[in-house]
Amino acid sequence: MGVTRAAVTGVILAGGAGRRMGGRDKGLVPLCGRPMAAHVLARLAGQVAAVRINANRYQACYRALGVPVDGDRHPGGLGPLAGMASALAHAATDRVLTVPCDAPLLPAVTAQRLAAVLEAEAAEVAVARACGRRQPVFALMRRHVAADLEAALAAGERRVDGWLARHAVAEADFDDLAEGLVNVNTPAALEAVAERLGQGADGP
Repeated sequence: MGVTRAAVTGVILAGGAGRRMGGRDKGLVPLCGRPMAAHVLARLAGQVAAVRINANRYQACYRALGVPVDGDRHPGGLGPLAGMASALAHAATDRVLTVPCDAPLLPAVTAQRLAAVLEAEAAEVAVARACGRRQPVFALMRRHVAADLEAALAAGERRVDGWLARHAVAEADFDDLAEGLVNVNTPAALEAVAERLGQGADGP
């Protein structure tokens, strides 16, 4: 039996410092008249039962998007792994899907593809893979991994791949939708995506 939408909470990870965007909070950077995170939210909402945002700055601005906002449980700006721990701690469903706030072309089948491999391989975590590279922040996790993630953070682990090495991980093939996993990390990338959206190409 596959994972139903009702069993999944989607969490947008927006806790980063945005260094490559000049310190701007990436999720709030305007893109075609809306914050970039709003584009991600619109694409994610139809795939899951509920959406939350993980953010450590400008939480009121993120709440204006209409969903609950949670900060990291571990202070100090520990990166996406801390955001994933927060996602697991606050979700009420058996599965938690995390995606970054700077992926405004998020594929509409992200949850479906990750759930398919998670179940088929009886894995603990499923992550996206495209163009020969694992994209570990696009991850569907079973909630029971939360305790181990908390322990890993307490022990000093900061790398998502480092933590994933402790678990059974399945990889979902997104080669045909690789553009949908592109992170908008620079002003040039933002301009390119804005041009694409402005031409009416909503992405995969």
